[in-house]
Amino acid sequence: MSGSTKYVYSFGNSITEGSKQMKKLLGGKGANLSEMCSLGVPVPPGFTLSTEACKHSLKNRSEWPTGLLEQVYTGILHIEKEMRQQYGDEANPLLVSVRSGAAVSMPGMMDTILNLGMNDKVVEGLIKKTENPRFVYDSYRRFIDMFGNVVMGISHNLFEQEIDYMKLERQVKEDVELSADDLLELSCRFKKIYKNETGEDFPEDPKDQLIYAINAVFESWNNERAVKYRKINNIKGLIGTAVTVQAMVFGNMGKDSGTGVCFTRNPSTGEADLYGEYLINAQGEDVVAGIRTPILIKDLAMKKPRVYEDLQNICLQLEEHYKDMQDIEFTIQNGQLFILQTRNGKRTGHAAVKIAVDLVNEGIVDRKTAIRDLVEPKHLEQLLHPQFKSDSFDEDEIIGTGLAASPGAAVGKVVFDPQKAEEAKENGEAVILVRIETSPEDVGGMASAEGILTARGGMTSHAAVVARGWGKPCVAGCHDIVVDYNRNIFKSGDITVSEGDWISLDGTTGNVILGKKELEKTTFNPDYKTFISWVYEEEVMAVRANADTPEDAEVARSYGAAGIGLTRTEHMFFKPGRINYVRKMIMAENEEDRKTALDELLPFQKEDFAGIFEAMDGLPVTIRLLDPPLHEFLPSEPAEIKKVAHDLGISEEKLIDKINLLKEYNPMLGHRGCRLGISYPEITEMQARAIIEAACELQEKGVEVLPEIMIPLIGSVEEFVHQRKIIDRVAEEVFSEIGDSVEYQVGTMIEIPRAALLAGKIAREADFFSFGTNDLTQLTFGFSRDDVVKFLPQYLDMEILQNDPFQELDEDGVGLLVQTATEAGRNIKGNLKIGICGEHGGDPKSIAFAYKTGLNYVSCSPFRIPIAHLASVQATLSNVEMEESKVTELSAVESIA
Repeated sequence: MSGSTKYVYSFGNSITEGSKQMKKLLGGKGANLSEMCSLGVPVPPGFTLSTEACKHSLKNRSEWPTGLLEQVYTGILHIEKEMRQQYGDEANPLLVSVRSGAAVSMPGMMDTILNLGMNDKVVEGLIKKTENPRFVYDSYRRFIDMFGNVVMGISHNLFEQEIDYMKLERQVKEDVELSADDLLELSCRFKKIYKNETGEDFPEDPKDQLIYAINAVFESWNNERAVKYRKINNIKGLIGTAVTVQAMVFGNMGKDSGTGVCFTRNPSTGEADLYGEYLINAQGEDVVAGIRTPILIKDLAMKKPRVYEDLQNICLQLEEHYKDMQDIEFTIQNGQLFILQTRNGKRTGHAAVKIAVDLVNEGIVDRKTAIRDLVEPKHLEQLLHPQFKSDSFDEDEIIGTGLAASPGAAVGKVVFDPQKAEEAKENGEAVILVRIETSPEDVGGMASAEGILTARGGMTSHAAVVARGWGKPCVAGCHDIVVDYNRNIFKSGDITVSEGDWISLDGTTGNVILGKKELEKTTFNPDYKTFISWVYEEEVMAVRANADTPEDAEVARSYGAAGIGLTRTEHMFFKPGRINYVRKMIMAENEEDRKTALDELLPFQKEDFAGIFEAMDGLPVTIRLLDPPLHEFLPSEPAEIKKVAHDLGISEEKLIDKINLLKEYNPMLGHRGCRLGISYPEITEMQARAIIEAACELQEKGVEVLPEIMIPLIGSVEEFVHQRKIIDRVAEEVFSEIGDSVEYQVGTMIEIPRAALLAGKIAREADFFSFGTNDLTQLTFGFSRDDVVKFLPQYLDMEILQNDPFQELDEDGVGLLVQTATEAGRNIKGNLKIGICGEHGGDPKSIAFAYKTGLNYVSCSPFRIPIAHLASVQATLSNVEMEESKVTELSAVESIA
């Protein structure tokens, strides 16, 4: 084997070849198992096949790289030595599990096979060794089921139906009530299902079983649910899954055995208390599948106090080591505790913030680590999720109460089929997905639904874990409802709810409410205020808001905006009582009539600007001059045309003639932006006067006003100069009229590629740049944002594009223009203020790019400001960490030299 690539890394008491730093190679599960062994945590021995092995296997149609098979057999010898058992041996058999584990947690999306290494002769040997035939036959039927499903693609439902038939025959309700003879019979029936579905006998050779199982888990990387999960969660850049082969320990050996899932803190609330569930006489899949109702972990303290104490101590040890809340899988075999996995636990937004604050207060992490690692931007987004208004429903409207698995409120029409939920999402409909229990195959529908309701399952069931990770309201294990897929209904007592009926879910209380109930925004608690204050202390790049009204500006300021990065003046024109003044200006036959109409509009513009300046006292306000083409202000429907003509006192024919005159083949590239101000300078004059007069009047009242006037859509420096001259002239006129002045800046929105390329010339004339990344993306790609939906999904599926460029900034193309313009502008003016005011200003990855590029600020909608604050600071702290790491590496190299 010398010289061959290392693909297998062993772990156990005698050897530990991996560490938590090797997550990309060994996956989260494999890396953490090795790490736990080095900490002395009781972990069954095993080995992990690297993600590189998976990549090679998938690329070469399951053909393994040279040396891998030999390394796998060496790994088996390692487990045999530690367990003092032999794989495939009849007298002293070793059984193993084969589990997936990517570098990024994907709960339940890939496959697992337990009890590998069993055949008829091994079964006989195990019975002699354990003197527990029921346990052995139970393990065998589980193995046949999982192997048949994962390796051969046999529907799991076929095996489940056979169990249901047998329970009916034996007149029992639970699997655990079946006898050893029943389970022997069930194993035989399962083998018949296997033979009927595959045309082959169940494989008896344990070595063949192992190779088939490893290949199947490799291939599960590309199964439909895993691919969909990665797409939904924007998980990219991974080459495959690692595969861990580990000695089996058994939770189904009797009343002194069990299995469970435990969080070191409550993943819904963040409370510092062990949280989880377990089952006696069961294997791990039973807990997450929700087939049996699990028992709360607190019960373990009374039933098995020594085991509970051991678990508690290990939880404390792992949390302190990993410096984060842990999600732990464990098995109890004959009273002895084993840890099968630990990973950073998925949590709600409320829990994430509380855990971060508590871990800092407990001295486990510092503030910077808490900000950088423990709270994600999406967690803060979840805090903005609505709740039900206190008086929106009566107690008698509650038709069921389940487990409050993931907080928040959701309202929607009932659907039972995940595919229908996806279709509803595409059609803009709000739905609640109702299932008996969810499985990984349902992930698309779960992501599309507003909320999830299940009749079975606990707080660590599939539905609960996935919903919490997404911040999606979920009520799990609602035993008050009975779901009937055949009739597309669920019943709660005498009440029948059909598909299409409205229900409301409260994931915070577990209540299921009949009907469509009213929602309200949540309020921020003290933990949030503490955490966000830490974020503000670390902020380097400012976060501004896109706000068009004084009300928006007040909301923005309450969320911590450092100013207004974009006020779209045209939005003010659509307020009641104003639009017809704009239309009068458009219909004017000459400059004099246009000015008359604009004079009537000026007080309204001035009023809004004054309100925004007052709300942002002491903070900068960037106001964009009129941008959209004029035809957008005119009616299009016949009835509306008739009404507008009447209101303006003109004929319908005259209005229709003007509409046709202004019609453009490509309005995005048409008569808009600065082109309007050049064609009709009186528009720029009116808007400049409204801004400067409002600023001067507010300044007179003691308000600190910092106006920034932004000229849109320039493609040449000459366009900018033309418009700036008008603004400066009008400002001087106002100052002369009132005998006072105010400081102001004039800059431009760079949204045309030519402007980005000529940014050096423009910077000689402009006081600031703001990238309008929406139009810059449209014009760089040649995509219309309104029409791209026709082909963008296909581009993403085929990986022609990795991301929707209108949601996440295209760093290679659009980003290159931003970098080029920034460098050119700063070469002329070293302190040139530059920001982003497009939709990308609220996207965490785009914000990280803005920080790396050296921009002064990003601007986003008011309700995304907390998210942008966090993403901005995380980008800063991550960059600092990278630089410190480079210095450390350099020092190490120099000391060696």
